[in-house]
Amino acid sequence: EVRLVESGGGLVQAGGSLRLSCAASGLNFDEATIGWFRQAPGKEREGVSCIEIRDDSTSYADSVKGRFTISSDKSRNTVYLQMNSLKPEDTAVYYCNAVSSDKTKTYWGQGTLVTVSS
Repeated sequence: EVRLVESGGGLVQAGGSLRLSCAASGLNFDEATIGWFRQAPGKEREGVSCIEIRDDSTSYADSVKGRFTISSDKSRNTVYLQMNSLKPEDTAVYYCNAVSSDKTKTYWGQGTLVTVSS
């Protein structure tokens, strides 16, 4: 069974930082693609960032470039999202997403709430 467990959300003031973690189990982590998505109230879920674990190549949404950094710890099967210079518009539930190595299966975590106060 594949499990993705997010943690690290919370309440922070604008300009502050948070680090989200996504601990993965039950999949071939070293060959997976792991991403972070977010969904704000009344809005559609949107992609934030993703990482190819095999070669650590990364991508970011324009709205978070220069502020967020995604990274992986292969020894812990964990992906992190370091979020700096947070803005109120970053407020959302953040979800971890994993795509299997053969690109046929997608998995989601339960989400962690990030609230940025102005």
